Amino acid sequence: MDLFEYAKSKTLDRESPLASRLRPTTLEEVVGQEHIVGKDKLLYRAIKADKLTSVIFYGPPGTGKTTLAKVIAHTTSANFTQINATVAGKKDMEQVVQEAQNNLGMYGRKTILFIDEIHRFNKGQQDYLLPFVEDGTIILIGATTENPYFEVNGALLSRSIIFELKALSTENIRTLLLRAVNDCDRGMGNYGAVIDNDALDFLADMAGGDARSALNAVELGILTTPKSTDGHIHLTLEVASECIQKRVVQYDKKGDNHYDIISAFIKSMRGSDPDAAVYYLAKMLYAGEDIKFVARRIMILASEDIGNADPQALSVAVAAAQAAERVGMPEAQIILSQAVTYMACAPKSNSAVNAIFAAMDSVKRTRTTVPVHLQDAHYGGHEKLGKGIGYKYAHSYPNHYVDQQYLPDEIQGERFYEPGNLGYEKEIRAYMHKIKGRE
Repeated sequence: MDLFEYAKSKTLDRESPLASRLRPTTLEEVVGQEHIVGKDKLLYRAIKADKLTSVIFYGPPGTGKTTLAKVIAHTTSANFTQINATVAGKKDMEQVVQEAQNNLGMYGRKTILFIDEIHRFNKGQQDYLLPFVEDGTIILIGATTENPYFEVNGALLSRSIIFELKALSTENIRTLLLRAVNDCDRGMGNYGAVIDNDALDFLADMAGGDARSALNAVELGILTTPKSTDGHIHLTLEVASECIQKRVVQYDKKGDNHYDIISAFIKSMRGSDPDAAVYYLAKMLYAGEDIKFVARRIMILASEDIGNADPQALSVAVAAAQAAERVGMPEAQIILSQAVTYMACAPKSNSAVNAIFAAMDSVKRTRTTVPVHLQDAHYGGHEKLGKGIGYKYAHSYPNHYVDQQYLPDEIQGERFYEPGNLGYEKEIRAYMHKIKGRE
């Protein structure tokens, strides 16, 4: 690198966004994701030993997928190259593969290929990489915000280890924000900024686990806020709210915080109070809460607290989640309001919750065998083994019901699902009593 190129690279470093400049270069600098990069974890050991195999990093934006790839780039002896699936074409991949083959053949040096947003590659592009991943020409690191089991070629998945990254905790975000404000080498420490505690708490909370969002807000606040008479740039709660574009709603550590409002929202729907439920919905939306997060809570409640008392509730919740995401704000608030008031007014039952927990307890407690007459009889030799012999086909009997044993012998007589007395579950209870004599 000549003097001009060196100066240019340094200028680019200084001009890079704060979130990019603060990216760790070692595992020790990584904040969060202890479940995969803790010192006793597989990924930590693989990176430290430089024995990485192909991996897929999967998780929400701003959780460190690219960061981990950069750490690997700084620690590996392999050739590291990166492409972005949103702009890369087949010619780019052919060039990477050719260079990888040359490096391996001439120098015995492996190549790690980092593909950001790998879910954007179509099937043909993913198929092209497969033989080179399989024969070791390329060690693949894929990053995606989408579920890789739906978006990534199954053959590539089978040759990769999938690591799911979680949204960063508020404490993780606080750590990164303080690093950003105070670090003089890669952060904003030379600006003499001071961040108020309530602003720090607000940004850490409202970032929703997305470090990039929080760091962008801090950078914008420092660059646009004039110095006070004391010579410092003060990042106040008001400045933080403007920079992250989310409103402060009576925010303080002892009052209406993020989790208290969510708790009240859920409990109001469960408690059949549509007025309170829609009020807390409005409060969350006004504060800039993510509509996908709100929709997820509604879907969970539809099964957890309503269940078969109104089976339509889950359909309403799912439809509202899809519609709200497609339409976006501000119209999404109307869709979510419909769903929330429906949930609040629906008959309630937690029988489905009790059923699965009771069944799980039974599974953990007792080793069982499927009754022979229920075992699969669709392959040769089943008759000699007795599989499926004696099974009664329910549709061949009056009312499409026939009395026979379904539970394993070891737990025969156990009951897991107890329908309630409200809504449609009242009809379920009556039907079960009619055909099976169950109360």
